[in-house]
Formats: sequence, C-alpha cells, structure tokens
Amino acid sequence: MANYVDGYVLMVPQKKLDDYKKMAKIAAKVWVKHGALDYKECILEDKKPNKYVTLTFPKMTQSKRSEVIIFAYATYKSRAHRDRVNAKVMVDPEMTEYEDMPMPFDMDRMAFGGFEVIIDGLK
Repeated sequence: MANYVDGYVLMVPQKKLDDYKKMAKIAAKVWVKHGALDYKECILEDKKPNKYVTLTFPKMTQSKRSEVIIFAYATYKSRAHRDRVNAKVMVDPEMTEYEDMPMPFDMDRMAFGGFEVIIDGLK
C-alpha cells in the first residue's frame, strides 16, 4: 500500500489541454516505469461550493474561465521510495526532452507537495 503521495494542482488553458494530455501520458508511463505505485491526472469537474465547503478550487487557484484545473498525484511506498523514483524520472530520456520545451501551462502557478499518508481507507 502507498504511504506517500506527491500531489500537484495546476491550471491549463483549454486550448492547450490536448498538448498537456500528451505530456501527462508520457509522464505517467515514466513514473510507473521507474516504480511509482500509481499515477493519476484528473480534470476538475465539480466546481460548485456547497453548504459545507465554500473555498472551491477555482477560487483558491484564481483560475480563469478559459483554464481547466488539473489535480495530479503519484503514490509511493515511502518518501525514500519517492526520492529514488523521482531521481530516475529526472534523468529519463523521455522526460529530459521536455527541459527546453515550453510547457502547456504556467509553471509559476503550479502547486506541489509531498504528503505522508495518515489514514488509508483500504487498511
């Protein structure tokens, strides 16, 4: 079971979504190839606040109407496992080819964090 998760939130212009999906499919393949337990890329679908939650992702990210919000995550056995996987990913030829290419989203508006799993509903 996963005990560590890397999570990302980023905004992609709708007109660049196909480019992003192509890049994300390669990233998923590379992360899993190097040992990530799972890798997901998700598009925000339910954007409305409710009586329990008033801070929505669009409000939190200050996204534009022309952008889609992506939530992505990869799971690992531990933080040390994550570090080993990411070290391999960063030198993988399929990933290094993107180093000098323009990204289909604004990297300065991407949020990232590594999270220790404290509750696992499957255990």
